[in-house]
Amino acid sequence: MTRERLYLFDTTLRDGQQTQGVQFSAADKTQIAHALDALGLDYIEGGWPGANPTDSDFFAAPPATRATLTAFGMTKRTGRSAANDDLLAAVLDAGTPAVCLVGKTHDFHVTTALGVTLDENIDNIAASIAHVVSRGREALFDAEHFFDGWKADPAYAIAACRAAFDAGARWIVLCDTNGGTLPPDIEAGVRAVIEAGIPGSHVGIHAHDDAGLGAANSLAAVTAGARQIQGTLNGLGERCGNANLTTLLPTLLLKEPYASRFRTGVTPEALRGLTRASRLLDDILNRVPLRSAPYVGASAFAHKAGLHASAILKDPATYEHVDPALVGNARVIPMSNQAGQANLRARLAAAGIEVAPGDPRLARILEVVKEREDQGYAYDGAQASFELLARRELGLLPKLFEVKRYRVTVERRPDGGGRMASHSEAVVVVGIAGETVISASESLDETGSDRGPVNALAKALAKDLGPFQPYIDDMKLVDFKVRITQGGTEAVTRVIIDSEDRDGHRWATVGVSPNIVDASFQALTDAITWKLVRDGAGR
Repeated sequence: MTRERLYLFDTTLRDGQQTQGVQFSAADKTQIAHALDALGLDYIEGGWPGANPTDSDFFAAPPATRATLTAFGMTKRTGRSAANDDLLAAVLDAGTPAVCLVGKTHDFHVTTALGVTLDENIDNIAASIAHVVSRGREALFDAEHFFDGWKADPAYAIAACRAAFDAGARWIVLCDTNGGTLPPDIEAGVRAVIEAGIPGSHVGIHAHDDAGLGAANSLAAVTAGARQIQGTLNGLGERCGNANLTTLLPTLLLKEPYASRFRTGVTPEALRGLTRASRLLDDILNRVPLRSAPYVGASAFAHKAGLHASAILKDPATYEHVDPALVGNARVIPMSNQAGQANLRARLAAAGIEVAPGDPRLARILEVVKEREDQGYAYDGAQASFELLARRELGLLPKLFEVKRYRVTVERRPDGGGRMASHSEAVVVVGIAGETVISASESLDETGSDRGPVNALAKALAKDLGPFQPYIDDMKLVDFKVRITQGGTEAVTRVIIDSEDRDGHRWATVGVSPNIVDASFQALTDAITWKLVRDGAGR
């Protein structure tokens, strides 16, 4: 059977930029564009030229991509020609091979939001698309509020789409702008457009996720005949976001009937870079990755229950719908007070530690895990600390360095601007191969702002580990979570720290103490120790 071509259009840099709290720089956009291009997407929408300085700077020096770089704008305004509309001219002046113009297809929006007649709106759509085509560009028409408009006045909504198609638009993209349409209505609306004479090979879908159906609605549109899917990486977008391409890409490539029916520009090799691309975007945005995200989340292939872990050891297909390696992710067998020996052996095997079934040390490790979790530790979210605990009980943890003592001071003092500012300093004394190393650090960042006592401790601890320093120079802390596990005056604090290296490896460690700084230091020490052990330091 011949596989049909399905086209993937990313709007992370345009629609994704409308996410609350998200503000890309031009350099950010370029970095993200290269990551998107490496995935094999067909179109990358870079933004709206002239709408803001960042988008203008991005298009002034656009990245070289295999994907078709696309500029976004709106159809011309009533009362002027397409050639004399300065907003449309700014979009065309960006020089992109493709241009996507948004226009109204809901009669209510035409008369209420635009304040023009229905016929004037259709004339504006046709004239704008024709002008784009006359300039030698590939034209896409974003049919805004299409599904709401189709329900209210199907003849007008389809007429607006026909006007764009007849004027030369390569793609008519049907938008569920408010994100509240259900999959059966998406299918019906797409079929109505195709039956009206616009081939499915020219129809796209742009779904929002306000009802949690962005991905489902996109697949419904493909089932009905649409052959372009628009979305964003990690589901960024206004309000609840857009259809999540991080979910859609592996579904299209790995799930039936899509895998055998369609082909895309995304290769199996490119798909293995999906998790890294997802986390790169979160890193640029200084966001904590969603652990439960489908396919790419840290918990997407985590198996906590002993029954599940036992079955996974026999055949991963028992509790995994795809092989995590296909999307660049990894299986995780967490440890917790629910764990059995099947979990434990699986987790140790994943760390390269083989222990025979029935080994009495397994029972001892489980006992220690349960004792420590009673004290407030949580190993299901701190795999690296668990591995260190297990290695210690098995006699497999080398003594690379020893923290002899540490001290942290926090004070408030004038900042020179008439205000009081906090300032933290830390001193860490470490023993390495019989020698004592003393390191001190302040908590100030490059701007002179105080980053707190934990930051000072982290910098001091990682400042000088002698022969082990090269192993940790690429480490950085990417998340810091604090929870009070007991209330009152005897409160116990649990700190979980996520660390990452330049290769994208991420690991979590835990510390528990009545003192938040001490709990943090435990987790920091584990993070460095695990990195050294994993990379073979001291062998």
